[in-house]
Amino acid sequence: MDIRQVLFRYRSYTPLPVLLVMLIFAHPTVATLIVGFLIALAGEGIRLWGVSIAGSETRTTGIVGGTYLITTGPFAHVRNPLYLGNLLLYLGIGAMSNALFPWLLILAMIAFCFQYYWIVTLEEEYLGKTFGAAFAEYTREVPRFVPRLKKYRGGMYPQPECSLQKGIRSEMRTLQAILVISLVLVLLWQLRS
Repeated sequence: MDIRQVLFRYRSYTPLPVLLVMLIFAHPTVATLIVGFLIALAGEGIRLWGVSIAGSETRTTGIVGGTYLITTGPFAHVRNPLYLGNLLLYLGIGAMSNALFPWLLILAMIAFCFQYYWIVTLEEEYLGKTFGAAFAEYTREVPRFVPRLKKYRGGMYPQPECSLQKGIRSEMRTLQAILVISLVLVLLWQLRS
């Protein structure tokens, strides 16, 4: 069994233990709540932009696949904007919680970077086999995780239509989770101050 496929399949659940520890040991302050929320909001903004283009295929938990080689929107600046958005989201929630700071946050970021690295190698194998030379050109021009300012303009193949409405629909669970976690952390701040 390919461990990368297991990590891909359960990628939506792996943050839960870290989140639980963050909530148990949370010591939020006004500053950590504000700064963390802004970081989380930036991460969700990147995710929403990417999902508005990539659509519900981003929610797949079975076999790695995809209909398009998406190179527009945030994908023109970084190959994995959804994972980058997730990292910022986790970083923001970790900062909001101020739990065992900075050690829990550092450990969580290392674990998620490790997980996403292995998932991305699996996804890129699929994209390389499916889109061949076009994907090879894209990987030469666009970084894997660190965005570049210059927009990728290559590729003359079809792109999905951007739909903010579909993006919001796809992100509804994530948006609800951010709201609930933020409210719980604000309540913990209120109770502990």
